Amino acid sequence: MSAAPVRRLRWTGLDAAARAEALARPARGTAAETREAVAAIVAAVARDGDAALRDLTARFDGVTQERIEVDAGEFERAEAAVAPQLRSAMEEAAARITAFHRAGMVPAYAVETAPGVVCERVVRPVVRVGLYVPAGTAPLPSTALMLGVPAGLAGCREVVLCTPPRPDGSADPAVLVAARMTGVHRVFKLGGAQAIAAMALGTATVPGCDKLFGPGNAWVTEAKRQLAQRGAVAIDMPAGPSEVMVIADAGADPGFVAADLLSQAEHGADSQVVLVSDDAPLLDAVERELATQLGALPRAAVAAQALARSRLIEVDLLEQAFAIANAYAPEHLILALREPRRWLDRVEAAGSVFLGDYTPEALGDYCSGTNHVLPTDGAARAYSGVSVASFQNFISVQSASREGVAGIGGCAVILAEAEGLQAHANAVRLRLQPAGAGR
Repeated sequence: MSAAPVRRLRWTGLDAAARAEALARPARGTAAETREAVAAIVAAVARDGDAALRDLTARFDGVTQERIEVDAGEFERAEAAVAPQLRSAMEEAAARITAFHRAGMVPAYAVETAPGVVCERVVRPVVRVGLYVPAGTAPLPSTALMLGVPAGLAGCREVVLCTPPRPDGSADPAVLVAARMTGVHRVFKLGGAQAIAAMALGTATVPGCDKLFGPGNAWVTEAKRQLAQRGAVAIDMPAGPSEVMVIADAGADPGFVAADLLSQAEHGADSQVVLVSDDAPLLDAVERELATQLGALPRAAVAAQALARSRLIEVDLLEQAFAIANAYAPEHLILALREPRRWLDRVEAAGSVFLGDYTPEALGDYCSGTNHVLPTDGAARAYSGVSVASFQNFISVQSASREGVAGIGGCAVILAEAEGLQAHANAVRLRLQPAGAGR
């Protein structure tokens, strides 16, 4: 298969409207249609529970389910079905993911802010969490590791996982093995918006959760958004169709760059890949490499559709490339530069950054140790990737002795009265009076 024509643009020749259009995500054109369809699915699950889940699974996945939850027998069959080499790779990846996430855990702390006044922050796990592992065009056991490992480190009391069923009605064996590897033992064969609705609202079979995690297509992302907006559940972040931006200079390897672009394009037709460079010959070479490498991919048809919505952007200076990247706020940002770390301070918004020619984004997807559940669609301007902290609540605690309230109470009284909140002021003033202090 030949490469779909990737749009080639010269940034300095574009006005503001053309620049905005060049960086627009492809999924937005069907947003209204997706919103309505997802709202109908959520309403059906809220109304009919498990019956709706079975009907929706039959409609979207072509599977008739007797049992939604994976039983012990299916787990055991999955263990036997996964090749030792794959199991070893998953164990190796899980160890690095664990090491990275454990190192980033935020401890509780306490500080005496004034004599007799102690303020502290304690850490508690989110009690019930739901993990979503996509399998629409390919099963993703790596996502089960990326979500299950930090949930386990956080100590969440109840963890459930949903993943779409295969045509024969089973869950992907590698996903089940990865789930078990991280301590997740309740898995439901549900996909799409209906899986998100089930975990958010709860049914007779699927437990309701306090917070949901995991990437997915536009329908999954919209379901998370709608259910969070109505207060039914908290969510990790907007995490929809995958995307990558590569910033490359004249010294970059065109084959490496093309391979990185294709690695994201093969995720799905709604994925987006963008290359920005100050070197026109490199852009030419990458275009040729895309055509060559695409023809050898088993998922060439999917990747070609994504490439048709992707961009090759020529800039005059690398500084412009970083301005574009910060405006776009990519899920993945690869710096295929001669001195990538020197440019890192210019990155203001990105889900995850990959430095240099020998750090392909695929390492982060699987086994470097960082998390691949990342904000997309520009959400990296305000959201971060999944970490142990995503599965925790941080509760502030304070205590004051008589001496403590005597020392800082006057400050509170003045501020309360300035805001016209007399009851606030009285609550402190009573404790400052000698008689009140003895009560």
